[in-house]
Order: sequence, then C-alpha cells, then structure tokens
Amino acid sequence: MPYDPSAFPPFAVTVDLVVLTVRKDALYALVVRRGEPPYQGRWALPGGFVRDDEDLESAAGRELTEETGLRSQALEDQDAGAHLEQLATYGAPQRDPRMRVVSVAYLVLAPDLPSPIAGGDARSARWTATDALLEAADGADREAEEQQVPLAFDHGEILRDGVERARSKIEYSSLATAFCPAEFTVGELRRVYEAVWGVALDPRNFHRKVTGTPGFLVPTGGTTTRQGGRPAQLFRAGGATLLNPPMLRPEV
Repeated sequence: MPYDPSAFPPFAVTVDLVVLTVRKDALYALVVRRGEPPYQGRWALPGGFVRDDEDLESAAGRELTEETGLRSQALEDQDAGAHLEQLATYGAPQRDPRMRVVSVAYLVLAPDLPSPIAGGDARSARWTATDALLEAADGADREAEEQQVPLAFDHGEILRDGVERARSKIEYSSLATAFCPAEFTVGELRRVYEAVWGVALDPRNFHRKVTGTPGFLVPTGGTTTRQGGRPAQLFRAGGATLLNPPMLRPEV
C-alpha cells in the first residue's frame, strides 16, 4: 500500500532550552517573556519551531540567539567550560493550544553568562532563580512576585527535569566544572555544588574529596585572592569525565 502523508495528522517540532548558570551563589535559569499568543506576556524557556532546512541543534542555537542575544558558539566552546546536551522529548497531545507540537529540550550549563538581550518574538529576557520558578510550578506563592507566575506551556516540567539532570550528573561526573571559569578555586567549585544541590557543604570534607578524586582537578600552579583572605590555589578541570568515587548528594 503506497504511503499517503495526508492520512496522518500534521504536527510541528520545536526546541526548548534549559540554560542554567550560577549567579550570586544560586542556580539561575534563562527565561523570556513571550511577545505573542499563546501565553502572551508569560515567562517561558527560550525556544521555537524547527525550520525545514535545519537540524535540532542548529534550531536550538538560532532560537537562543534570536530570543536572548546569547551566541550558541560561545555556549559550545569547550575552552569556556560550557556544556550542551539533549535533555528529553515532550509530546503530550495538549501541551500546545495551537496544534500538536513535539518539543526536543536541550540543557545548557555555562559559567556566569552575560545578561540576555531580548529579540525575535520575546518581549524581554532575564535570569531568574530556579527556586522561584520551581515553586511556581508547584503552585506555591503564585501571587508573591511576578517571576513566580508559572512558566508557559509545560516549561515548568522541562525546567524541573533540567535542574534534576544537572543535580544528578554532578554527583558522578565532572560536569560541575562547566559552571566555573577556566581556572577556579576549590571554594568556588564548592559554591557551585551548594547552589545546584541547594545544601551547605563542609569545606574541609569537600576539599578532601575533590582533590583526592583521580582526574577531577589539576593544579595550575597559580593562586588568587579574588575571594578575599589568604591566597587560594587555582585548579582547572582534569581529564576525568566520570568521578570515582562519586560526589554523593547529601540528604535534605
């Protein structure tokens, strides 16, 4: 029997991006205010429809640049410590009121990204603490502040999945260094773990674990006083991708 495309209902493919960074010792996500229906005026993750002539990663990079002014090339620059990976696919039938839409989400982790500049169909863009966004997704404090209004579409679910992916992966991989500059101190790395996990860690135990894990950190031979106090030793990410033993997340 010949294939008949008209026998199947049409649907669209979009990309959505969970872009995370650490600011003010807390985990922040990039959100944009929608300038067009549906959900006009609501905050959402950056993203949009995939064009006929582009692959998924190209679409993700284009949407990121169009809606926020951030360049995908910088995010994919391994020397900058950035990390990009496909997160998951979301295809609930009613997730988009316009039509059947399947979205492929990407997770981006990078150190101290610049302030975004809105463009495309985004009215504005900003960094917002993930705690506030996730509380809104749970229905808590919805009227407390503007940024705590739930995200559009199913973006609260996508954000939650992205944050949990980051939290779990820094347990057994060197991914936490993606939030750090090229050279960093153990204290700066500890604050990344504290921000992503949302817990306080014992400085001495943390120092012993990360410096004793083979291939995790490599001393650069330099020191810095940028955190105040005595000079602190500088490190860079080592060659290990998996940590043995892993950095187990404390129970909260």
